[in-house]
Amino acid sequence: MSPKKPRTPTHVPASREAGAPADARARQDRGPEPTRDRAPEPAARPSLTPWPASARPPAPAPFAPVGRIPVVEVYPVIEDGRWPAKATVGEAQPVRATVFREGHDLLGASAVLVRPDGSVHSTTRMTDIAPGLDRLEAWVTPDAPGDWTFRVEGWSDAVGTWVHDATVKIEAGVDVDLMRAEGALVLARAAEAMPDDDAAALRSAIDALGDPSLGAAEAMARATSDAVTAALARTPLRDMLSPSADYPLQVDRERALVGAWYEIFPRSIGAYRDPVGGAMVSGTLRTAEADLDRIADLGFDVVYLTPIHPIGLTNRKGRNNTLTALEGDPGSPYGIGSPDGGHDAIHPDLGSFDDLDHFVARARELGMEVALDVALQASPDHPWVRSHPEWFTTRADGTIAFAENPPKKYQDIYPLNFDNDPDGIYAAVRDVLQVWIDHGVTLFRVDNPHTKPLDFWQRIIADVRADHPDVVFLSEAFTRPAMMRTLGAVGFHQSYTYFTWRTTKEELQEYLLETAYETSTHMRPAFWPTTHDILTPYMQQGGAAAFAVRAVLAATGAPTWGIYSGYELVENVPRPGAEEQVDNEKYEYKPRDHSQDEVRGIAPLLRSLNAARNAHPALRRLRNVAVHGTSSDTLLAFSRHLPAEQSPTGEADTVIVVANLDPYTTRDGIVDLDLAALGLDIDEAAGETITVRDELDGAVYTWGAHPYVRLSPSERMAHVLAVVR
Repeated sequence: MSPKKPRTPTHVPASREAGAPADARARQDRGPEPTRDRAPEPAARPSLTPWPASARPPAPAPFAPVGRIPVVEVYPVIEDGRWPAKATVGEAQPVRATVFREGHDLLGASAVLVRPDGSVHSTTRMTDIAPGLDRLEAWVTPDAPGDWTFRVEGWSDAVGTWVHDATVKIEAGVDVDLMRAEGALVLARAAEAMPDDDAAALRSAIDALGDPSLGAAEAMARATSDAVTAALARTPLRDMLSPSADYPLQVDRERALVGAWYEIFPRSIGAYRDPVGGAMVSGTLRTAEADLDRIADLGFDVVYLTPIHPIGLTNRKGRNNTLTALEGDPGSPYGIGSPDGGHDAIHPDLGSFDDLDHFVARARELGMEVALDVALQASPDHPWVRSHPEWFTTRADGTIAFAENPPKKYQDIYPLNFDNDPDGIYAAVRDVLQVWIDHGVTLFRVDNPHTKPLDFWQRIIADVRADHPDVVFLSEAFTRPAMMRTLGAVGFHQSYTYFTWRTTKEELQEYLLETAYETSTHMRPAFWPTTHDILTPYMQQGGAAAFAVRAVLAATGAPTWGIYSGYELVENVPRPGAEEQVDNEKYEYKPRDHSQDEVRGIAPLLRSLNAARNAHPALRRLRNVAVHGTSSDTLLAFSRHLPAEQSPTGEADTVIVVANLDPYTTRDGIVDLDLAALGLDIDEAAGETITVRDELDGAVYTWGAHPYVRLSPSERMAHVLAVVR
């Protein structure tokens, strides 16, 4: 069904993570302050019938001990740990908290990452990211899927406190001998928990502090040597350990974060007109399989099938969504169900389960996975309508209500009603999903999940995950932000986004930062320039240049992106008055001549973009984007930087994208690079530069911090530049 185009409201800045209540809420939770100068007058108690035990409210939970080193405002946490935050195998995840203490002694904090079996994976010292605000951060990287947890541990830093005090006092000549003696004691305590090699470095420092032949400055230098500092970094002395609660972290396989999707209607591939009778003949799963080599050659790693089930005849839609289907019109594959079966069946025109198995096997040989559309709705001819009429909404006149999204009407579709028999619907849908999982489907694109209950999705995705942790669910919900975020929070691995409608420089800058930092805990974004339902005015009017620049932005703006088949051919003619294609493939066969793909230039671009994504791990991560200023209102510049310690190659990786958003006019201007965000430190005054290579055509440029760019719709709409120095 075609979505509306919602707009997100103004967002809280990314630096304000969820986790701590607002002041007003905190006051509300505490209740009114008691009067302290006299006891309150007793109030008359009304006569009430006691609640039965089963109806009594729960007793208030006891206060959790705060510890000597309070840890608050922990991130990433969703609803105080009600749902797990999202993480991915191999992707570094920031952990943040506000950690403070009474007095002036120094403190430290560690992010502790815990495996599903309860063993500690890593303990990482946190660093101050907001001096004066007590905000600390560490990055952790889970290495296997599963239900992980993490916590933040605050502790008193006795060694750091001594180093600070001793440095000040020894330089001032105050309590010199006392400072040396106290240093020896605290380092001795620290050495007790260390491996032998590290403990030896501390014992050497202790000897120096106690050696009267060494001056105080020399002794202090040895006590704070690189060897001692490194040993303490590996095994710090952590007094007054004060842990936060343990918070859940759902770690999924990399495909949950990273993928290049290619959408097809299998019936269109290989469809042809019968030369004798003139009727269109459907393509099959076997003819669609023949197109897999072309799709794989473009670099896509997920082939997504729209529904392949039998299609109803009652109220079947005709071409361009007309109410009357003519003979030979195939109907919408979203009007699921006929006497040939329902969601667990394959349309007879497409072939058999053997054909599907062959399709999946060939896709795997080519390095691709298969995704299937899940549309939980029924045509009037679906077997469920006869066997379970209670699963649908009956109107006052006795008819079953069809789907509506006013002013749009979908007379060929009955939506499910979860009010009467939610367990029955759940069991049926769970069985349906298992059918396709058993035949090798590993991803499900779910149509309009926001029109079904959230508790249904939470339950069924958790159930599937328990048996098949590799299965990925993509939410197709273009709706209110709260619903989109919560669908992700309760289980969906990926989510369609508003990227499709973000076209100006300001909108895109804001949205890149929003999806990377503000919502990444809840939902992983998937960027699609168009879908079979959506053709925005920008795409209708901008021609090949619009298709080119939106492909660049989608492929580099999010780790998961996708296109709908026909994108290579710049199919941009709308149905009058609608933001969708004319002769929409939902209602007719649409065979394509892909011999023109290379001529239009989009296919080579897609191939280059996917090759760049495969070559650069920075383009396969979400939380690493930075926006750079430009002198033009239509030049967008952003980068993705992955430091060496977070890169699977062990080497830093940086990609800079500069795009002309104007599909009609050549634009030029200056890019103001934020060198720190790129992990670079060059001295422009000394003539230092960097070398960048365009991954779209191999051109090499020498850039400073303020390079000039010129981008043309007829020649080059964007740079995708790898920093090679």
